[in-house]
Amino acid sequence: MPAQRPPERFLHPVTPVARPDETALRATVERLAAIERPSCSPGERAAAELIAERLGELGAIVRVEREPASGSRAWPVGALSGLAAVAGLAGRRAGALGGVLAALGIAGEVSRRHRLARALLSRRTTCNVVAGLGDAAARRTLVVMAHHDAAPSGTVFGRRSALVRARAESPPLWWPVLVGPVLVAADAAARLPPVRWTGMALSALAAVALADVRTPRAVPGANDNLSGVAALTALAASLARRPPSGLRVILFSAGAEEAAQEGVRGFARRHFPYLPRDTTWFLNLDTVGSGNLVLLDAEGALRLERYDTEFGDLIERCATEQGLGVQRGLRSRAGTDGVVPLRHGYRAACLVSVDDQHLIPHHHLPSDVPEHVDYRCVADAAQLAEAVARALAVR
Repeated sequence: MPAQRPPERFLHPVTPVARPDETALRATVERLAAIERPSCSPGERAAAELIAERLGELGAIVRVEREPASGSRAWPVGALSGLAAVAGLAGRRAGALGGVLAALGIAGEVSRRHRLARALLSRRTTCNVVAGLGDAAARRTLVVMAHHDAAPSGTVFGRRSALVRARAESPPLWWPVLVGPVLVAADAAARLPPVRWTGMALSALAAVALADVRTPRAVPGANDNLSGVAALTALAASLARRPPSGLRVILFSAGAEEAAQEGVRGFARRHFPYLPRDTTWFLNLDTVGSGNLVLLDAEGALRLERYDTEFGDLIERCATEQGLGVQRGLRSRAGTDGVVPLRHGYRAACLVSVDDQHLIPHHHLPSDVPEHVDYRCVADAAQLAEAVARALAVR
């Protein structure tokens, strides 16, 4: 018989928790940012091993888990866009078939619903770090997530990337990529050559842009997402000093997040069968060094998926009790690791950050270096994560 959802009366207010040392947070970011860490690379593996070593020194039971992955988000979507453009050149019938196949493949890739295109890619390996702290026999589990791989860059990224700008929702950046193949396929019904040619042009532009993203070296990724890793390490140090009673805490740093969440998908295959949905919470820390913490209400590239409101209320209450600021009511069209447990029915939340203009500075740019991280904001994220853990613990 499945465990019952714990009633609200068990979620006690928490006492103030110690604030992490910002100097230690910066040291963690600087050490790992010096390693070039594209998804599924030797650098990603080296970073995973360093994180595992540090968590082990703090007393966690830790292991590095290797999972199969392709290591690229840009390559499959770019290849499908190129397919639509080439199919359109071959005529209306070929365009219809190629456009439909490309549109279905791109929709699956950017929404992370299916991975049909990746079946054609060579398989590589990504490295996840999984560490356990707290009460190993506890019924409740909190999984705190981050990722340690770094993103590629490209000319499509401006000086600052928008999570939101004067609105509650970021622009749907993947829709134009999907529209191209759809227009190529639509010409079969509309019989309007300008529709097909427009779709071919959009698809060709998308293929070129994504090829450019695929080519450059990975950025340092200090904010995205070594800020989350630093917060994870600080949380481990605090929980090791004062373990929570009645709560098992899993600290999870994923590889291949920048390759469309391949690391967390491997974690899901390996661990979700043993994590009951009624007694497990997921808190994702992603890019938490921009200045102002944000608790996302929803995210999704094509269709927005809402995070658990009750868990969000608990996190907001913990922030208030700790004297921390956290914004709500914001939605992202990007996509983080937090979506994966959400889709599997877990109560999940995603904590990110923006600057005062609701932008993510230096996002996916070579300027995402340690000196541009707001370590006060990272400390806020770590303090809030600990407060949430202690609120969920049975006391």
